[in-house]
Amino acid sequence: MTGNGAPKPHALRVARPADRVDNGFYGQDIISVRQFSREKLSYIFDVADEMETLVRRFGSADLLSGKVLANLFYEPSTRTASSFMAAMLRLGGSVIPINEVRYSSVSKGESLPDTVRTLECYADIIVLRHPEVGSAQIAADYASKPIINAGDGVGEHPTQALLDLYTIQRELGRLDGLKVAMVGDLKYGRTVHSLTKLLSLYNVDFYFVSPDILKMPPELVADVRARGHRAEEVEDVHEVIADADVLYVTRVQKERFHDLAQYERVKDYYIIDPELMRLAKREMIVMHPLPRVGEISYAVDQDPRAAYFRQMENGMFIRMALLAAVLGKA
Repeated sequence: MTGNGAPKPHALRVARPADRVDNGFYGQDIISVRQFSREKLSYIFDVADEMETLVRRFGSADLLSGKVLANLFYEPSTRTASSFMAAMLRLGGSVIPINEVRYSSVSKGESLPDTVRTLECYADIIVLRHPEVGSAQIAADYASKPIINAGDGVGEHPTQALLDLYTIQRELGRLDGLKVAMVGDLKYGRTVHSLTKLLSLYNVDFYFVSPDILKMPPELVADVRARGHRAEEVEDVHEVIADADVLYVTRVQKERFHDLAQYERVKDYYIIDPELMRLAKREMIVMHPLPRVGEISYAVDQDPRAAYFRQMENGMFIRMALLAAVLGKA
């Protein structure tokens, strides 16, 4: 099935095995956060809680024993690739890591559809990161095995948004009634694009904080407002720090700039340091998808409100939950 439920043109249909759990995720692609309702999010978060308990108590399980994950990354990745690998290994499965696609058959001219159709001969599920928007949906249209989008250019990063939302709920105990400030590269940052779409399912006020050349895409701001949310666009983080329950910081992504002079002008536009944090609420959190390149001072790491490394660990639990759900074992 494709992410929107339409049949895959090349999919081979087989009977559902009796030992599979019909959880609404079995056999599905995870392409966009638009696939998720509040009910589905609640389900995945409950499973992630169970996965944390499993890891804390036993370290690993054999839930996905015999299953193989193909990690297909056309862009460099440390956190996301490692997180998916750890998630699969913790569940007893195996991983085919493909992190240097430029050295593979792609360099010989092999198309994305042919690559995923080749890998599904060996694997039960494929995690894909690709630099082009829409690439994950293209892969899903041609593959008969589930595809999980690990980032498609400046488009979406659904599993990052899921772990971000899960972190907010765990840290603050709620999702409704929050004020969320997103700071930094909002134009190219696929993490903030996906998280904004998920947060719009809840009663949330938004502050979009960025320099003018890195503003949130206007169509996304318009969509948030059309859904009845307050959404303010500001340039100075000092204007919102005292009100924010969540300060979600992103790096300015050098690799997205064609004009490096523009990058140099904005790369250090925001720096979150202890002086700024003294203006923030006692009950709030600072998040970051990582890697950081100076936008959060290392001195902030000791602040209990710094949630970004807890955020990283939560990512493994969320990805364990997704892998188990999509493969019918959750």
